[in-house]
Amino acid sequence: MDFTFTEEQQAATEAARGVFADVAPDAVPSPAVTAGAVAEGHDRALWARLADADLLGLLLAPEYGGAGLNAVALCLVLRESAKVLARVPLLESTAAAAVVQAYGAPELRSALLAGVGRGETVLTVAAHGRTGHDPAERAVTARRDGDGWVLDGVQTAVPWAYDADFTLVPATAVSTTVLALVPRGHAGAVLAEQISTTGERLGELRLESARIPAARVIDAEGAWEWLRALLATGTCALALGLGERVLRMTADYTSGREQFGHPLATFQAVAMQAADRYIDLRAMEATLWQAAWRIGSQAAAPGALPVSGDVAVAKIWAAEGVRRVVQTAQHLHGGFGADIEYPLHRYHAWAKHLELSLGPAAAHEEALGDLLAAHPPG
Repeated sequence: MDFTFTEEQQAATEAARGVFADVAPDAVPSPAVTAGAVAEGHDRALWARLADADLLGLLLAPEYGGAGLNAVALCLVLRESAKVLARVPLLESTAAAAVVQAYGAPELRSALLAGVGRGETVLTVAAHGRTGHDPAERAVTARRDGDGWVLDGVQTAVPWAYDADFTLVPATAVSTTVLALVPRGHAGAVLAEQISTTGERLGELRLESARIPAARVIDAEGAWEWLRALLATGTCALALGLGERVLRMTADYTSGREQFGHPLATFQAVAMQAADRYIDLRAMEATLWQAAWRIGSQAAAPGALPVSGDVAVAKIWAAEGVRRVVQTAQHLHGGFGADIEYPLHRYHAWAKHLELSLGPAAAHEEALGDLLAAHPPG
């Protein structure tokens, strides 16, 4: 079996590298010395370049101006974006558009998707990084009322909430979870500012009898589960890209820094720590592509675990791996690791945010154990 990336996937990666080549992670103020958010909104100039490079519609069908690719292509581009800490809602907007395309009504797809691919319409999701346990899913409730739905509840830490034209909100109904597109400034939807670990501006979305037309609500079975898996896998891709860049920074630093007349990288203790982190990254990569492939193809061998099993394994490695990579980098950089003027400080903040978004590895191990118990081999 051929596991190499397709020509289209490789082309998307090269296009992403070209777009992100001029992005400087140290151009954004450090969250440790900034009062409030590091910036009011996302990098609009970069967003426009992504649109010009046709990277905002990777998962959209050609009829909506998209490339018709799958989750693997999206994760390849997200991996490149994380290497430069790109401040754009690429994961959230792409994932929300993809679930609208896969599960939304034809009228909703026609009205929304072409604008997303051109960068004119920005989407976000109000459950980014949720593990899917009951407390998160019950954060917002929905009830059918005539020709619409009424939403009540609160979702915290909504990424890019002040930038997005629509926020896709999962809400628990009587027997299912629906996905409602809530416009920014909609009646009954109130935003309150929050600041993330990275210094980015988040939003607490409070819904008080917010009425959403049925045309903007997706109540198809499996939509929320598919979106949740795509968001989690995309976050794993961000963790991989960040970790790879941090390990490269560490290798460059220890190769140039000398002690006792020799580069730090030649010391066995340093080399062994770097080797361990390289192994972490390769495990993160292998489990990421397995999860992304399963999401994109919905393929499974007879007796295989559901897609959520592959996603759980990817999240275990990503959450633990990105933390270990950054902690080792801080240690091997010595004093530079504590310097908030040095870019490593921002990578550390983003890594912590990704780790918290993914959730603790122990929770994913428990979920994986439940899946194994429910689907014994053979």
